Amino acid sequence: MTENDNYLHLMVDLPSDVSRRCVAGDLEGARRLITRYLDAGCELPLRCRLNAELDRLRRLESNYPYDRATAIALVRQEWPDFTEAQFDALVDAQRIDWRYINGEERYLASFLTSLRLYPKDAPGLKQTAEDHTKRDNILRRMEEEGEISALITLKAAIRPNQSARGKAVQAWLPIPAQCPQQSGIQILSATEGYTLAPEDTQARTIYWESRERDSFEVTYRYKFRAEYVAPFTLPWDGQQPLFYTGEWLPHIAFTPYLRTLAERLTKDLDTPVEKAYAIYNWVTENVDYRHQPSYVLLDNIADTCAKDLRGDCGVMALLFITLCRIAGIPSKWQSGLSVHPDSAGCHDWCMFYAAPHGWLYADPSFGSGARRNLEPHRRRHYFGSLDPWRMVANSAFQTPLSPADPCFRHDPYDNQLGEMTVDGVGLLGSEMERTVETLEFTLL
Repeated sequence: MTENDNYLHLMVDLPSDVSRRCVAGDLEGARRLITRYLDAGCELPLRCRLNAELDRLRRLESNYPYDRATAIALVRQEWPDFTEAQFDALVDAQRIDWRYINGEERYLASFLTSLRLYPKDAPGLKQTAEDHTKRDNILRRMEEEGEISALITLKAAIRPNQSARGKAVQAWLPIPAQCPQQSGIQILSATEGYTLAPEDTQARTIYWESRERDSFEVTYRYKFRAEYVAPFTLPWDGQQPLFYTGEWLPHIAFTPYLRTLAERLTKDLDTPVEKAYAIYNWVTENVDYRHQPSYVLLDNIADTCAKDLRGDCGVMALLFITLCRIAGIPSKWQSGLSVHPDSAGCHDWCMFYAAPHGWLYADPSFGSGARRNLEPHRRRHYFGSLDPWRMVANSAFQTPLSPADPCFRHDPYDNQLGEMTVDGVGLLGSEMERTVETLEFTLL
């Protein structure tokens, strides 16, 4: 068991006095009571839950760094006549995420980036015009030709912000995994002393441990093939397998609310494609994109997303997966990078199974974004198909690295930019420099 396994027990309720202090943002009081419970001894599930809560508490303030005055001042740098009443309205409309910390409301570090996505609600913020002509042409070409491939070379690196030379350092960087979309995976160069996880590892990595080095990098190449599928043209043989249809607690949980929602959405529908499309439509039409804090700070992700109607790419993917599984449709996770000729960044999406064809793809957050930007054709594209701008490193949510990280990871659920420990302590994202650079992107 590693420290990250504590997060498998988030479904265990905290003792009521601890819960009240956490909700009130009394961080020191919550820590004090948690320590008392741990010292007194308790059953393993509760001990794990309390350990996870201690880790969550240490991350909270860095995720929500701004007090009210600072948050309003940040908006006014671009929108000088922005009022406090407007700020309160955006908070009440869930456009700005907040938590109570030490007796006051504190606001998410990336709240301003989320606000830019909704110019009607925040008209005074600066917007960057985007030209989607190339993107739209590629999606059109996919649909006309049936598929499109890209040869992609990326360089990834990781190091601590503070020198760790002479200390025991472990580092993991994600690399392409074996999956239907990727082939010809090559490691072109890497810092010496590495270990490669097998290509079919659920969270594939290249790994180092050293006392002489604290900076590591890898350059790899792979071919990505994006197939276009029109799901409603596929035959159905009346059969559906039962794999990938169960819960995966704590976040893929069949709660009463989600069971009721899934039943309503799929009522009177027969085929898995019809049911999955009804679920995809509901998610992409109702859930707004919003930057999230570290996922470790989120409770029961799929259920919360369905009620709050907000989330980022991974949150929406987990909601789609959970609703599909409740409806008897096999569904699973994929994640890694969104890759373009001039950039690469983190991204999550999902897969669903339609017999006898097999696995199809869905990208709910791209679908939600297409709805927000009045692009119905693009929204339909991301039900059944993806695009050539991907690197797949992970095929499961909340799965161990290889070898397993013994310490609390920056992200115990997903691995998109890498993880690092120094002398047995896992580093948070703010304590590492992690980069990904596109060296080659050639459409074939």
